[in-house]
Amino acid sequence: MLKLSAISPETPVLIAGPTASGKSALALQIAEADGGLIVNADALQVYSDWRVLTARPSAEEEARAPHALYGHVAGTHPYSVGEWLAEVRALRAQGQRLIIVGGTGLYFAALTEGLAAIPPTSPEVRAKADALRATPEGLAEMIAALDGATAAKIDLQNPMRVQRAYEVLQSTGRTLATWQAETPAPDLPLTAAQPIVLQADKDWLNARIERRFDLMLEQGALAEAEANLAQWSPQNPSSKAIGAPELIAHLKGEISLKEARARAIIASRQYAKRQRTWFRARMGGWHSLPLG
Repeated sequence: MLKLSAISPETPVLIAGPTASGKSALALQIAEADGGLIVNADALQVYSDWRVLTARPSAEEEARAPHALYGHVAGTHPYSVGEWLAEVRALRAQGQRLIIVGGTGLYFAALTEGLAAIPPTSPEVRAKADALRATPEGLAEMIAALDGATAAKIDLQNPMRVQRAYEVLQSTGRTLATWQAETPAPDLPLTAAQPIVLQADKDWLNARIERRFDLMLEQGALAEAEANLAQWSPQNPSSKAIGAPELIAHLKGEISLKEARARAIIASRQYAKRQRTWFRARMGGWHSLPLG
C-alpha cells in the first residue's frame, strides 16, 4: 500500500479514483505539502457551466494551491481527449511539477499509454451521431456498425464511447481499433510518474455519494441548474454532468425534487461502478490506495 510520505516532491503525480472518493482533497494535500500545479483530469470539470454539480474545487481551495484546466471550456464545446492532452503537454513544458487528478480513465490512458492521431470529426458526422444517440434505437445501431475489434475494446454501455468509435469510422473510413494500433509513444509513461489509484469500498463510497449530493444541494446545485435552464440542451457535452438532467427535469415540473435527488444518486453510483471496473481492468500497474 502506498504511503504519502514516500511521494517525491519532484516527480509528477497522477491520482485516479471514482467519483466522491476524495481525489481532489488528496491532490490539495500533496500540493500544500510539496508544491505543484493541480491539473484536472475529469472530462466534466473542464466545463464552465457546472461548478457545483461536477464538484470542481471551490474558490477557497483554488486559492490554497495553483489549479489548471478547471471550468475553462464552454458547455457547448465537444472537448476531446486530444485537446486535454495538448493542454497538459503545454503545462509540462513550463517546468512545474504536475499533480494530475481526476476520474476520467481515458485521459490517463492517453497520457501514459499514448493517443492515436485520429483526425477531428466533421460537423456533419457529429450531427448525425448526436441525432442517433438521441433515439431509443440509436445506440444499438451505432454498435452494429462497429467492427469486432473495436467493440471488444470499448465500453458498449457508455453511449459517448460508442458514439466516438462510430464517428471515427464514419469520418475516416478506418476503425478505431486500427487507429489505436498506430498509437505513438506516451507523453508521460508510468515509470516517469507516481501513479495512485484510489480503491474505494462500495458501501463506503455509496454513502459518500449520497452525502455529497445533499451537500451539493445545500451549496446551490438547484440554483446552478436554474441558471443553465434557458440554454439547456441534452446535446450539449456539459449536459452529461451527473445530476444535471435530473435537476432540469425538476425545474421543468416533470419530477419532484425528491425524485430528482434519488435519480441523481443512482446515476452517480452507477458511474462510480463503471469507473471502478475501468480502474481494475486498466490500472494494475498503479499504486493502490484502499479507502473505506
